[in-house]
Formats: sequence, C-alpha cells, structure tokens
Amino acid sequence: MHQEQGLAPGARILVIGASRGIGLATCRAALARGYRVRAFARNITAHAIRHPDYEAVQGDALDPGDVARALAGCDAVVQTLGVTADPATLLNPVTLFSQATQVLLTQIRALADDGTPPIRLIAITGYGIGDSRRALPLPERVLFEAVMGRVAADKERQESLIRSSDTAWTILRPGFLTRAVSCPQARLRADPRAWRNGFVSRDTVADTILSLLRTGEQSRKAVVLT
Repeated sequence: MHQEQGLAPGARILVIGASRGIGLATCRAALARGYRVRAFARNITAHAIRHPDYEAVQGDALDPGDVARALAGCDAVVQTLGVTADPATLLNPVTLFSQATQVLLTQIRALADDGTPPIRLIAITGYGIGDSRRALPLPERVLFEAVMGRVAADKERQESLIRSSDTAWTILRPGFLTRAVSCPQARLRADPRAWRNGFVSRDTVADTILSLLRTGEQSRKAVVLT
C-alpha cells in the first residue's frame, strides 16, 4: 500500500481554528515536537502562545484571500473548525464546514497547480459523521440526529468534498471531548468493525494529529479516535 511521506520537525503547519479547543492544543503539541506553527483564526492573538516558532494570523476561513495568505509556505494544514452549540446554531442551516473546506481545497489546488509540493490535510469532524453514524446504537443515533442533525449534515458535505479531492487527506473523528489531560484508553480505530463511541481529551486528539503528520499514516482514510 502506498505510504505518504511523513512530516519532519521544522516543517510549517497551518492550524485553522487555532484560538481554542483542539486547534490550540494542536499548536502547543506541534511546537513541543519541533514544528513551526502558523495559527489562523478570526480572533487569534500573537500572545496566545509565546514561542519563536509560533505565528498568529487573523483571518476568515471563508475568505479565499485570507486562506491563500495563511497557506503560503506551509507543508501541512490541520482544519479544526467549530460552531457554538447554542439553539440558534443547532436549529438553523449550517454551512461553515463545507464552505470553508471548499475554500481551503481550492487554495491548496491552486498552490499545487503553481508547482508547490503537496500539502497534507488533517480535518477534524466527529464520531457519528458519515459512515461512522451507523456504528452508534439506535438510541444514541436518534438523539444525535435530533440535536446535531444540521451540523452533522454539513460536516458530511465537508467530508464528501475532502474525499473527492486529490489532496493527501486524513479525516479524524474524535468521540466526546473531555477536559481530562489525557485518555490512556483512547486509541485510533481505522477498522470500522472496531468503531465505538467514547471519551477523548483534546490533548490526545492533538497528539494523534501530530502522530499522523509525522508518520504519514492513514492517508486518504477516515478514522475514529475514542
């Protein structure tokens, strides 16, 4: 099986959605492993992390110009977009994930057309998205669709766009996120027969992202982390 080349320390990683949550944890984990980090968000500040290899870039993930500028000179991109879990969001159509992904993929393709080496993409969606939904027990599935249906529908459009691209992508689907520092029982589940829901810390998700980038494993696959 073809193995994508891993990312060596010193490479520059763009983290989209870097101001909090998994994005912020990924920035810290990448810096700790010797990578350079470009943190991208609408409300990012240069003082969020103090490190010589940390660069904060304010921008809108839906703006092609902002995304193109953020991508310049990067070797990989980690997409960790999120929306607030309030009624106004959950009860109205959601398009952020698919629209931002279309912008990102278009800009990655433009760089490739200009001769830039391939950019590795790790996209964070969630357990219950796409074909992982049928691994949910029926009561969980009904509740998931009732509460998260609109968000899930757009994340599935997001995954479809990524799958149809020629980018070296991995879709990572974490389970329930916990504030715990680590979740030693959590593991990467590539085989659908092993998919199950569970808890995972943001730091564990970040560590897994960096492992995928370092090894190049799970390219063009959707995997579960629980």
